[in-house]
Amino acid sequence: MRALLCPASLKGVLTARAAAAALARGVRGAGGDAVELPIADGGEGTADALHSALGGTWRDAIVSDPLARPVAARWLLLEDGRAVVEAAPAIGLPLLTPGERDPLVASSRGLGELVLAALREEPRELLVGLGGSATVDGGAGVREVLRKLPVPTRVLCDVRTTLADAARLFGPQKGASAEGVAVLERRLAGMEELEPYAGLAGAGAAGGLGAAFAALGAELVAGAPAVLDLVGFDERLHDADLVVTGEGQVDETTAEGKAPGVVAERCAASSVRCVVFGGRVLTEVDSAETVSLSGDRASAEDDLEALGRRLVA
Repeated sequence: MRALLCPASLKGVLTARAAAAALARGVRGAGGDAVELPIADGGEGTADALHSALGGTWRDAIVSDPLARPVAARWLLLEDGRAVVEAAPAIGLPLLTPGERDPLVASSRGLGELVLAALREEPRELLVGLGGSATVDGGAGVREVLRKLPVPTRVLCDVRTTLADAARLFGPQKGASAEGVAVLERRLAGMEELEPYAGLAGAGAAGGLGAAFAALGAELVAGAPAVLDLVGFDERLHDADLVVTGEGQVDETTAEGKAPGVVAERCAASSVRCVVFGGRVLTEVDSAETVSLSGDRASAEDDLEALGRRLVA
């Protein structure tokens, strides 16, 4: 049995890399062959997934967090000269305590500073992962420090939301009240420089950062398919008898562009058996076998190891 193990992260519980390692212990313990290929969708863990598959060197920079405090953030320089920058290490929601979360004041400037740090290395291409930000500022902070993108840039969007929907969909989870959401909607609508890009799929990603990068000349792409292509998923799929993917919660959004859903679609198209796991399963994935773990955060690694062993035995 040749198993391709490509989980996304179980947010707040396990990284995608740790989840893949736990599955692999189970598969190998049952006598199977395991290939670990952590994945992501442009949000949390994107750079780590690319590092796992492609190698490269981590670089560190001190940038501004969403409230303008210094924070250490890292970015990845791939061996082929491309640079990978994520929003979350610089301006991520977990950098703030619940009482500090307020998208009316949070700034994306730190992401712009992190991009500048990467551009100083003169990469041949820039990959920017959006997702998990604490901001809904339409990239105003980024545009304070970035005037142009001197290299080809692709922005990996974890959602396909347009700019008009960004405040309503993401403002509350970032700390905005109903009144605050209305203020954010007016702010975004009033950014004339973003208007030509407002309707693009992904323009509303990370609180309008998609539109901001498009205005700077970047190409917006769906994050999960782009990551799968970058890590060589399709090539590895040809040698697999079984593919195991999953995330913390499997729900209706899983099949709407999230990484495990895209994996399941590609497996179905190639007639390869696919198992999708979730710490919680609210909706089954039609094109795959869906498996629910115990839901106990402390047992996540043991659950995945047992799943790997059970699928191969």
